[in-house]
Amino acid sequence: MATLIKSGLLIASAASLLAISACNQQPEQPAAPAAPAAAPAEKEPAEATVNGVDITKKRVDMIAKQAGADPENPEVRKNIVEQLTMQMLAAEEAIKKGLDKTPEVAEQLDVIKQSVMANAYIQDFVKTNKVTDEAVQAEYDRLKATVTGSEYKARHILVEKEADAKAMIAKLKKKPDLFDKLAKEKSKDTNSGANGGDLGWFDLSRMVPEFGAAVSKLEKGKMTEEPVKTQYGYHIIVLEDVRPIEPPPFDQVKPGLTQQLQQQALKKNLDDIKAKAKISVVTAPEAKPEAAPEAAPAVAPAAEAPAPEAAPAAKPEAASATKPEAAPAAK
Repeated sequence: MATLIKSGLLIASAASLLAISACNQQPEQPAAPAAPAAAPAEKEPAEATVNGVDITKKRVDMIAKQAGADPENPEVRKNIVEQLTMQMLAAEEAIKKGLDKTPEVAEQLDVIKQSVMANAYIQDFVKTNKVTDEAVQAEYDRLKATVTGSEYKARHILVEKEADAKAMIAKLKKKPDLFDKLAKEKSKDTNSGANGGDLGWFDLSRMVPEFGAAVSKLEKGKMTEEPVKTQYGYHIIVLEDVRPIEPPPFDQVKPGLTQQLQQQALKKNLDDIKAKAKISVVTAPEAKPEAAPEAAPAVAPAAEAPAPEAAPAAKPEAASATKPEAAPAAK
């Protein structure tokens, strides 16, 4: 469960730290004139209170959803509350020690705050810039008009040797009904072989070029006269049917198209904002190659240093020490 809610609790912990820090850093203000008492805001239901600070039901729900957990599961809620409690206590202690004022922590809090605010802006943009059904339909019609070509339904038998493929073709010319049996018994493609070599409907772009080219030349109901060689071996192919490619129905792709249009609108909005912003990117200067160290001057041999005595010649017995066996030749 600890790993289940890490990402949510990271933001929650940072938010807690920001909130507690803000409370502790409130400057003293002169007393304002008394204002008419406003009706007290309805208090958010709390699941726990830590040193006077509520862990609200809304926060627990949010973290559970971010973690992909069931917010109605009592065990999930219990674990979230427990971890939030420990994080809030740790955050309080950090503030007491002044850790929130250190450059490292301040930078991290600023980054998290920016991330939260950016996500809030994106959610607000999506909420206030709904993609209309008319726009989705228009995009579907545009994409539909670009769908061209055909898809094919074929069977094949894949074998390793060309001679075997030729023998099968000769046999199938005499007895075409054997295709299903031979595919199940002989085909290296066991997935399609189990179904009598059936590949289902496919677009030629999904196949290796040699296979696709052979299929495109076949007439409906015909078999390749010669084996088709590909990187996988030799194929015997029978084309069963051809039909125009049909795009998926509108209702099936509507959610995906809606999301795509939302993303496009958001990107354009952010690009427009960026174009109006004053942005200056400071690039670090290229590091210059270090100069090679100057060669140290050669040290002249000391003239008075006596020459070392010659080492005694090795005895013949030493030279005839057993040689290591030769390493086996690499395969």
